[in-house]
Amino acid sequence: MLDPPLKIDEVVPLADDQVGLAVLGSPIKHSISPQLHNAAIRELASRCPSFSNWVYHKIEVDAQNLGSALPHLAQCGYRGLNLTIPHKVEVFSKINSIHEEARSIGAVNTLWSNGSEWQGFNSDGYGLERALMGELNTPLKSANILILGAGGAARAAAAQALSRGCKNIWIANRSTARLNQMIQALGDSFDVDCIVPFEIPNIPDAILEIESMLIINATSLGLNVGDLSPVSLEVFPSSTKVYDMIYNPAETLLLKQARSMGMECENGLSMLVYQAARSLEIWTKQKVSAEAMFSAARMVL
Repeated sequence: MLDPPLKIDEVVPLADDQVGLAVLGSPIKHSISPQLHNAAIRELASRCPSFSNWVYHKIEVDAQNLGSALPHLAQCGYRGLNLTIPHKVEVFSKINSIHEEARSIGAVNTLWSNGSEWQGFNSDGYGLERALMGELNTPLKSANILILGAGGAARAAAAQALSRGCKNIWIANRSTARLNQMIQALGDSFDVDCIVPFEIPNIPDAILEIESMLIINATSLGLNVGDLSPVSLEVFPSSTKVYDMIYNPAETLLLKQARSMGMECENGLSMLVYQAARSLEIWTKQKVSAEAMFSAARMVL
């Protein structure tokens, strides 16, 4: 059973010797980030006792309250933040200092306060690439990829693939305007000629002719009981690989479909762990144990 998140108006100043970390989002009750980070912090503190006073929470913050939440959290002693739905793109207008990689992606999932301002980073692309190699033995270079969604996580996936020389990228979303906005933003840093956008459920015939397709779900469809699958897999060959960024529940309808068709597939736990470890390394400037995070995840999922 996961602990309920704090509401932003429930957040009070931490003790003077504490350093606060947190994940912000809405919905956020499903998040196991506190378990992962606090396990890694305990392991780190066993080597470096100065980190024993670091603590990680999850905090419910909706889109309209992000702007006021950031200064409040800084005043309360929070130094590091992770951002999830719906904040990864919207935070751009709330902060002034953005790392080059995050700017090229057009999304921020990691914030660090230097005492005077929040600085934005992105560890999602790194986490996804490590997860795809580790779980599906799939390098991004020269791959054919279908990305579902056009939010911050989808932007990170597309940017990481483009930076590695991905062969072809199809991006599907229900909102054409949001999709075009995403591609335009990526075009400021990458050659986007290999990207083909389309609206779900109008799948281009060219996709169905590819045997080595990798499908990445970067939407929130699957988080809630009763959610539909973001795409029907019946039209894809069994050689297709599927990576669903959702990790809780561990098996979404999309993954059930993939397994029933004999496709290699994996949920998003590995990406969560690797991006989380990278975030903690940004904050602490220390090597972080991904295995401590995996062990903590196995205890709660």
